[in-house]
Amino acid sequence: MLLGIDHLVIAVADPDAAAVELEAALGLAATGGGRHASGTGNRLVFLGDAYLELIGVWDRALALAHPIGAAVVRALDANAPGLVTYALATDGARREVMALRAAGSPISDAIAGSRVRPDGEVVAWQCAFPPLLGLTEAPFLIEHELSGSEWGEGARRARAAFLHPFGGTARLVGIEVVVPDPAATAAAYASVVGVAVPPGPGPVPGEREARIGGHGIRLVPPSAGGVAASEPAARVAIAGTAGERVLRDLFGVRFARL
Repeated sequence: MLLGIDHLVIAVADPDAAAVELEAALGLAATGGGRHASGTGNRLVFLGDAYLELIGVWDRALALAHPIGAAVVRALDANAPGLVTYALATDGARREVMALRAAGSPISDAIAGSRVRPDGEVVAWQCAFPPLLGLTEAPFLIEHELSGSEWGEGARRARAAFLHPFGGTARLVGIEVVVPDPAATAAAYASVVGVAVPPGPGPVPGEREARIGGHGIRLVPPSAGGVAASEPAARVAIAGTAGERVLRDLFGVRFARL
């Protein structure tokens, strides 16, 4: 079963520097991260069980051999940091893949992945990928191994209660992605990960909207709200329990802390 948005993959040149910038601008602290064997490294900003992944590259050749790493390399090579893809959480990656393939999806096998934390602990998961990764394509699926210092029961309780530097707890509300053809992107979501994104109820012609778990997903055309070409193609809404609303553009993403 799909549980909601798991994390947002945000390509940055330097994850540590990006984490410092995000905390200064929005009061959100990065409390996890490490190196992937696939050539990337990250800092994680947990918003309950969802999180922002600020991801960079430490070995280009290794990164290019992995779907996510290759997407990050493409973004950084184009000097276009920002959201490159995102993951939907599932409680059964292999089961999900079998059901999707039976319905004709081209999704990949469930592929094991891992990351070594600075304290040496290994964090493990399984992912299943669409044929292509990108904002106009379907998201990928992930199932975390629910144990250890990041995904054990105690860790998840602590995340829910964690007070970020702005003075409150935070959770992901949803994302909005500007795509050339929302209907075509919605069709990719349906055919690859089985998620229907119907026409939205809002005033923007052509917009598409869906909810998965507690998260909203909106696909909007470039003309929505008179968006200029220079404005971010991805917008992230985060609910905070303290402080005033903050709106900031950072590393190619528009963040709203509500």
